[in-house]
Amino acid sequence: MVRRTKEEALETRNELLDAAERVFNEKGVSRTSLADIAEAAGLTRGAIYWHFRNKADLFDAMMERVTLPLENLVAQSGDSELEDPLGHVRACAVGVLRQTARDARMQRVFEIVTHKCEYVDDMVALKERHLESRSACLEQIEAGFRHAAARGQVAAGTDGRRAAIGLHALIDGLIDNWLLDPAYFDLGAEADRMIDIYLAGLGAGAEGGQAARKPVKARTSVRVQAAVRATTPRKSR
Repeated sequence: MVRRTKEEALETRNELLDAAERVFNEKGVSRTSLADIAEAAGLTRGAIYWHFRNKADLFDAMMERVTLPLENLVAQSGDSELEDPLGHVRACAVGVLRQTARDARMQRVFEIVTHKCEYVDDMVALKERHLESRSACLEQIEAGFRHAAARGQVAAGTDGRRAAIGLHALIDGLIDNWLLDPAYFDLGAEADRMIDIYLAGLGAGAEGGQAARKPVKARTSVRVQAAVRATTPRKSR
């Protein structure tokens, strides 16, 4: 038997992952067998086992082929050397929402993960992976908010952990609701406004509702400051 080239093996692997996306999306993960995926790809079950140990391994590879939206937030958000940590967190959050709105593959995979996957049988182990990924994501965002507070970009005393959980939940909820009903709102067009409203709330300090932070050069932080002004009620004369 002639050894297949790496290019051919990669092509077969991608064909299996493409088929898995389609079938998981149509039938749900628990109701999909490896035989279903092989048939959809026009290949044999042997081809699947050449590349993947089981359905959970294939599912994990399908997820890793795309960068899941909330995992994007991990990238450099906790870097203490960033000149504009709040701007970086904002750019990552807005980027996740916009990428989801325009990337059909990301939409399919995220919908499968959130709406069509049950953590039962051989998929139980994936729950731990997802929780670990979430924890790593939150740690980075939390660090980003702590650095932002130290630079005066958010209100003094802002709890980085709570701020990170809130932002994570906001992004998760926006994507979840948009996938259920894309006509509900324009995810890509509204991404920056949604994130700015949340960050504006963090900038409103307890003392008189004023944001206690220093001006920064980055344009992203200036936009956050503008959102604070736009959402702060004016005192009646």
